[in-house]
Amino acid sequence: MHSIQTRRRFLANLTTAGIAASIGIQGASAKDAPLETTTVRFSRGPGICIAPQYVAEDLIRAEGLSDFRYIDQQAGLASIAMLARGDIDFAMDFATALAIPIDQGAPIKVLAGVHVGCYELFAHEGINSVLDLKGKTVGVGQNLGSDPHVFVTAMATHVGLDPLKDINWVTSDVKAFDLFVQRKTDAFLGFPPEPQELRARKVGHVVVNSIQDRPWSQYFCCMLATNANYAAKYPAATKRVVRAVLKANDICVSEPERVARLLVNDGYTKQYEPALQALTEISYAKWRDHDPEDTIRFFALRLREAGMIKSSPQRIIASGTDWRFLNEIKRELKT
Repeated sequence: MHSIQTRRRFLANLTTAGIAASIGIQGASAKDAPLETTTVRFSRGPGICIAPQYVAEDLIRAEGLSDFRYIDQQAGLASIAMLARGDIDFAMDFATALAIPIDQGAPIKVLAGVHVGCYELFAHEGINSVLDLKGKTVGVGQNLGSDPHVFVTAMATHVGLDPLKDINWVTSDVKAFDLFVQRKTDAFLGFPPEPQELRARKVGHVVVNSIQDRPWSQYFCCMLATNANYAAKYPAATKRVVRAVLKANDICVSEPERVARLLVNDGYTKQYEPALQALTEISYAKWRDHDPEDTIRFFALRLREAGMIKSSPQRIIASGTDWRFLNEIKRELKT
């Protein structure tokens, strides 16, 4: 009940502040096709950069999808796996995390880019570029195939390193963050609030900031995807969800303080200041500017070079993306 009241107060405050008119908080348009369903399910788990999916709840309901549900992530089961199994209808996740199951034939359609940047590569002294990772240790969590492992692999292949031979990957039950702080590894890829905490503690230095540094800043980090069967069966509902999430992006840009408070109050992160810092740094507004297909093409190529996927970028795009809803919404919002 507390979280519902928090979201209601949040949206009410936005409306009172006059934000509604500028970003279009109103719901469905008279031009919209009738809804085929009122049900939509997202996963629920901790995270700061995926804030739009939590801000979007009231916006999705305003679109007429009154049966909105969050499904708690099960231990060891990523949101993309839940999406592929049909346990949820939409998920927000990394472009790399989406390309791999699409290559494996999972029924997933990527619909839009959400934001640019959020991950940062930190290292100790003596490492000033990705090339300097050759022969060094990088902590990646409990298993290879984790998001840090995949992203650093993409960085390595981009500069000509062989990630299998040139980098010493460290897997451990101890958090990769802690291993880096304890100087037991040379480098670490962090996601909010980890980069904010490392900077505050003056541990290591940034080698790659995906918000600022090319080519990473030219491509989406997180993207919105749906189960292919949901999109095929409920196209009108799918379009409305995409629209609500993109409007939620704009709220993250215009009201980062309130969004950060919402994330803390609803238990998606613990500390307000790192959340606010991350929200103000991440490029949520770039959904208008960047081409999501370029993102899938870029990361699919990097992962194919690393041997993580077998399909060509063209095949990944053809089988695992659907930009028609995004293109319609861009025309409607005149962006």
